[in-house]
Amino acid sequence: MESPCRAETPLDELNPGDMGVVIRVEGDPSLRKRVLDMGLVPGTPLVVERKAPFNDPVSVRFRGYELGLRCAEARSILVQRLSLASCNHCGRHCQRKH
Repeated sequence: MESPCRAETPLDELNPGDMGVVIRVEGDPSLRKRVLDMGLVPGTPLVVERKAPFNDPVSVRFRGYELGLRCAEARSILVQRLSLASCNHCGRHCQRKH
């Protein structure tokens, strides 16, 4: 049976207050370069600060500053969701809804 826990989640699926760590950036090369140049590189911890109506833009805080991303840009950034509590199913931090 497949685990319901996902190791990676698109950034646009996180809610305000959720924390994550960048795993990788996908998408077209120019978007990847721009996002990586802004400092959202693998291993970077972040917090979703707010989402505008219809989730566009998504505001994230990392490395001491806040950045607004369009929903399509946020969707190309894959993160590992962080939680203060462990999942009851797998014992790790995951996005399973309890």
